[in-house]
Amino acid sequence: MYENDHRTVMTLDAGGTNFVFSAIRGCQEVVAPVRLNAVTDDVRRCLDVLVSGFRQVEEALPERPAAISFAFPGPADYEAGIIGDLPNFPCFRDGVAMGPYLSEVFGLPVFINNDGNLFAYGEALAGALPQMNARLEQAGSTQRYKNLIGLTLGTGFGAGVVLDGVLLRGDNGCGGDVWLMRNVHFPDKIAEESVSIRAVKRVYAQLSGNGGDLSPKDIFEIAMGQREGNMQAARTAFADMGTAIADALAHALDIADGLVVIGGGLSGAARFIIPALTQAIQPWVQMQVLDLTSGEGMRKFLEDTSIPVNIPGSERTVRYRKDKKTGITVSQLGTSEAVSIGAYAYALSQIDKTTQY
Repeated sequence: MYENDHRTVMTLDAGGTNFVFSAIRGCQEVVAPVRLNAVTDDVRRCLDVLVSGFRQVEEALPERPAAISFAFPGPADYEAGIIGDLPNFPCFRDGVAMGPYLSEVFGLPVFINNDGNLFAYGEALAGALPQMNARLEQAGSTQRYKNLIGLTLGTGFGAGVVLDGVLLRGDNGCGGDVWLMRNVHFPDKIAEESVSIRAVKRVYAQLSGNGGDLSPKDIFEIAMGQREGNMQAARTAFADMGTAIADALAHALDIADGLVVIGGGLSGAARFIIPALTQAIQPWVQMQVLDLTSGEGMRKFLEDTSIPVNIPGSERTVRYRKDKKTGITVSQLGTSEAVSIGAYAYALSQIDKTTQY
């Protein structure tokens, strides 16, 4: 969509430890990333780091950028550019007008969103959605997909929804959120309590009796047989997360009806998550949900099962797709790159929308 656009947008990957600044043009990174230590306990110093990082990127560009666009943790009023009370950033209390501040400093439009939304947008425009449609075309299938649900699995359970090229934001900035849906394992808790790093660690510790300080990477290596430990407990820890995702995703699919792409740090364990997810979700959705990381799932996805149907009173026919299906895959870009491209494209889409009126 913006592969040939000559405008540049400065971006930021905001982690709790590091801020990584960059710039995107034509959906490609065009400067060497600038990495600065994140400041979480002092608003003034945090803003100074943001200005310094973007300033260094700006100085490395041959032309003036069109905007600043990036993901930042919530809660937030993203449309107004105000960041609220963040658990990991104790200096943010009672709302900090980060977007308006940066806009005044740089004289540029500033767009802030959450990483789930921007991940989904990036995969919809330049990742999973166009790539899967290209594979369908190559296979001779008449099916094409326009909608996508992006899920990020990591510290928390993030999500975003793109409908026919438009990012769903919602009137309150809550569009596409799934993290606080029902938890199928613990009905008195939200879904995120079973779809997160802490959930994987908790389930493994409970089942193995010896969790210790193991990271999800450690638990994945145990599940793969690459590290000593309780293999079945490790695999179950990821499978339980898959069934929890399924319960929340079923509600999202019943409304959005599109492809699903998974990213985030825990997506590396997709081989244990997606099979459990697809098995648990099937009774609750109309369409067949296929695992696109498996050869058999991809084969069924690419197969054109439509049939010709006669038009009454005519010799002509039309194709009837009686088999409804969708697929679940992992990020085709890498989570960080998808978020950056999403931030870039979102900024340009908003600028273009404004200039049309």
